[in-house]
Amino acid sequence: MACPENMFFLIVLFMSVVLACFGQRDLITTMPDRLDGLTGSCVQIPCSFDIPGQNKYTFNSTILTSGVWIKESPYFGGLPDNVIFNSSKTVNRYQGKITGNMSQKNCTTVFFNVTTSYTNKYFFRIESQPFRVTDTGKSVDIVVRDLPSSPIITVSGEVKEGTPVSLNCSAVAPCPEHPPELTWTLPTQFTTKNQLQENPDQTKSVLSTVTFTPSYLHHEQNITCTAVYPVGASNKTAEHNMMLNVSCKI
Repeated sequence: MACPENMFFLIVLFMSVVLACFGQRDLITTMPDRLDGLTGSCVQIPCSFDIPGQNKYTFNSTILTSGVWIKESPYFGGLPDNVIFNSSKTVNRYQGKITGNMSQKNCTTVFFNVTTSYTNKYFFRIESQPFRVTDTGKSVDIVVRDLPSSPIITVSGEVKEGTPVSLNCSAVAPCPEHPPELTWTLPTQFTTKNQLQENPDQTKSVLSTVTFTPSYLHHEQNITCTAVYPVGASNKTAEHNMMLNVSCKI
């Protein structure tokens, strides 16, 4: 016959499985589906959470609440090494910091000096006596690479001879504290405007807009947008080249 401790554990496990099957979550986190990081830099995870109705009276925001990040699987009971960050600990497997205000349900977190070994799936958990729960239904995939992804150039409207036109270049900013610097190479004089912007999923990117007046001499000329990412004492760069297709003035 199972001892009372084991029986209690089995009951809790059974109830968790039943709730999961019916789509009920004790913790609901909001964060991006995926983040692309750069080795040696930081990665910021925009994160917020909510407590469903059935648990609103269990969670007390006035009590110190710890944030925990778990890699690979939300079920870490037999895999303690998968717990890579706990805000209540002074030493963690990953160097990081919860920059959000947990009492306001903001769990935004920054991991520093990331490496390619950080590429994994991550789940969030909160621990606040007596409320301890992991959101098993939501995770963020973090992919860390040695080289940055290329920026993206878009054209607003048709490029016509003699008519001012604007080109946009955007580059992801996984570490908003050290965003990339965007520069242009064009075969003519131009003006630029750069800004750090927030995307719909609360990630950050840098947008650079260049405005110039094309002529027939610019037809089939190359333009380049270069993103320079500061990483420690060095830089990492990526660029996007595009050929201008200038329509003749009628």
